[in-house]
Amino acid sequence: MESPFKSDVLKGKVALLTGGGSGIGYEISEQFGKHGASVAIMGRRKEVLDAAVSALESLGIRAIGLQGDVRKQEDAARVVESTVKHFGRLDILVNAAAGNFLAASENLSPNGFRTVMDIDSVGTFTMCHEALKYLKKGAPGREDSSSGGFILNISATLHYTATWYQIHVSAAKAAVDSITRNLALEWGTDYDIKVNGIAPGPIGDTAGMRKLAPNEMAIVARDSMPLYKLGEKWDIAMAAIYLASNAGKYINGMTMPVDGGLWLSKPRIIPREAVSSLSRVVEKKARAAPVGVPKSKL
Repeated sequence: MESPFKSDVLKGKVALLTGGGSGIGYEISEQFGKHGASVAIMGRRKEVLDAAVSALESLGIRAIGLQGDVRKQEDAARVVESTVKHFGRLDILVNAAAGNFLAASENLSPNGFRTVMDIDSVGTFTMCHEALKYLKKGAPGREDSSSGGFILNISATLHYTATWYQIHVSAAKAAVDSITRNLALEWGTDYDIKVNGIAPGPIGDTAGMRKLAPNEMAIVARDSMPLYKLGEKWDIAMAAIYLASNAGKYINGMTMPVDGGLWLSKPRIIPREAVSSLSRVVEKKARAAPVGVPKSKL
């Protein structure tokens, strides 16, 4: 689809994206590049990074791939330093690396729980921590900037209530949202850095949908979801551009659900066609009922 943003809305910006070689992370990388940014993508698998960089370069986007694990502070520091060394600055950090799988709580090992926490929440903080010195106003390579940089954390809506078989991810994403708010408060005040998040809903053609919502589960959800349809990776990327551009310059500490209203959904109690007739029956009974307080027998 055609972007609603001008093609130069991120011109001159340098973005580092964890998990930027595939899925939603890659789509954000591509759209950032198409809108003027230079892109560094970080991931653990070299073959995925190489393929992603090749695809980005074929579109005329300045891009590099940097192998590393967000759970390791030394990798985070090296990747941030390499990004600045290659492009001369850092303006945007996107934390999109994540781990997930379906698991009933009683069958989930503490190690499995810890792994997702380490990737999603600890990894997010580690990357933010290592990028701070280059994102703050007046940082090396950004001396000409009138404000600080931007951090975008990819979250989820699973923890807004509770989600079956997702206790590990719900806990991790709740922590990510807390990190977003706290850094927005502290670093927004001290360093003029914006920190926001996006909570994607069910997005088609992603590993997450294939693992967490196979067709059998998706069919069950159709009757209770507002705007039921799968989202597209493009939807998340457009929200990211909005928040990263001047259009979102006064937004800080917010995690934006981009899920078609799924987080609002509840099971339908009665069919829509039956609402009117049931309502008439209820009102008729209410009118026929005695009005007032019963007299005391005393």
